[in-house]
Amino acid sequence: MVLLLIGLTAFLGGTNFFATVVLSLVLLFIAVLMCMPQLVGGEQLLTIGDRPWRKAPRGGRRASPGPGRVQARPPSHPVRRPDADSASPPASPQCPVHGAAAESASAPAPHFPDTDAVRAAAEEFLELFASENPRADRIGPRIAAVMREIDLTGTYWHTPEELAFGARVAWRNNARCIGRLYWRSLQVRDLRTVGDAASVAAHCFDHLRAAHNGGKIRPMISIFAPETPGKPAPRIWNEQLIRYAGYDQPDGRVLGDPRYRPFTAELVRRGWQPPAVPGAFDVLPLVVETVDEGPQMFQLPTHSIHEVPLEHPELPWFADLNLRWHAVPVISNNRLDIGGISYPAAPFNGWYMGTEIGARNLGDDDRYALVPEVAQRLGLNTADESTLWRDRALVELNRAVLHSFKSKGVSITDHHTESRRFLVHLEREERAGRRCPADWTWIVPPMSGSQTPVFHRLYDAADQVPNFFTDPETTSRGLHGSPPAFRL
Repeated sequence: MVLLLIGLTAFLGGTNFFATVVLSLVLLFIAVLMCMPQLVGGEQLLTIGDRPWRKAPRGGRRASPGPGRVQARPPSHPVRRPDADSASPPASPQCPVHGAAAESASAPAPHFPDTDAVRAAAEEFLELFASENPRADRIGPRIAAVMREIDLTGTYWHTPEELAFGARVAWRNNARCIGRLYWRSLQVRDLRTVGDAASVAAHCFDHLRAAHNGGKIRPMISIFAPETPGKPAPRIWNEQLIRYAGYDQPDGRVLGDPRYRPFTAELVRRGWQPPAVPGAFDVLPLVVETVDEGPQMFQLPTHSIHEVPLEHPELPWFADLNLRWHAVPVISNNRLDIGGISYPAAPFNGWYMGTEIGARNLGDDDRYALVPEVAQRLGLNTADESTLWRDRALVELNRAVLHSFKSKGVSITDHHTESRRFLVHLEREERAGRRCPADWTWIVPPMSGSQTPVFHRLYDAADQVPNFFTDPETTSRGLHGSPPAFRL
């Protein structure tokens, strides 16, 4: 380009020195204008745009492309939304259920660990990955690449292999879960490029169908967009993808699940319309919140809802109670933490242990509280606690749950079997030289605890990472529908 300009100048300018200088300056100005887009474009490779985040190729293992990541900013520099400088505010999003306007949301700077914390957590995780995956590539180049990525962007992007390993280890480390013997079988759905509310909801409905698997429940996790310094991740409000509504009644009682009475009232306030004739097992809509759209409600399609009607193997009247429960317990408001990267929307499931339904959901006084009614139908003396009428009724409730799921071909386990399996898991972890955290108050079943082997020992309850965490505001959203993750 420079030689071409010199030749052209010499040809046009001839021997006139003044004309040569003027023409040279004009042509140089034109050349600068021609090159400017390339110069500016090179500087924009690490900013948020409509296209996926790009960077120069690097050595070692490749990570999946990571959209929406930005350059790391010093603490004094506020993190702003990509459209923060836009002159016109975004339109209020509409509720997908009935078209009611949802509140528009703008986010303050999202909470994100500092670069040093991310670097330390990343290195610890990558070393763990390498130690348990001997066939993986050399870890040194991968750690170096991740450190450079964190320095540039404030975060990093897990490879698919790292993501799957991290999710499975998070299950393995979850101190509250008794069913961890099967942690290696967890199926991981990598949905990290999905961040809008409608797509998150649609994939959650797909998760319910795929995990049900015709009744042969698959342990599964769907991992959506991670939290980044530049943009907060989506949030799912519901504690589980399927939860039942609770309605206040004129006599002060609650129809449905009392645990979700405040949540139900908040969704009604936001525009959800319950069935014309409310029932005890009305499935609540799924609420997904993003920083750009605010909270959005989505009615679950019927083909994603798999329920089991409950009956007793010996008591015909039990079917007259018209009880049922959903088949797949997908926990949806826990935050998955892998190597310093947070995934707030990562719904996951195993399968039910019978006491979760029979002893807790249907039996607890602050839930469906069915023990007194079952006892009365059994003809037990409920005036005298020493008759152990509560215990006898609770056993029959749990027998009905186990019988119904098994007769319908839906995976379920009993608390005695699962307690023995947990000790097998514990033994395997100890042989592998790993600590196995366990919360005694969660591991011991809610009925006949002393008759299970997990009752008669102590456990190391210290949290390990990767893991699943429940934050206080997340718990509040799942029970009360407030506060929103991204305030006005």
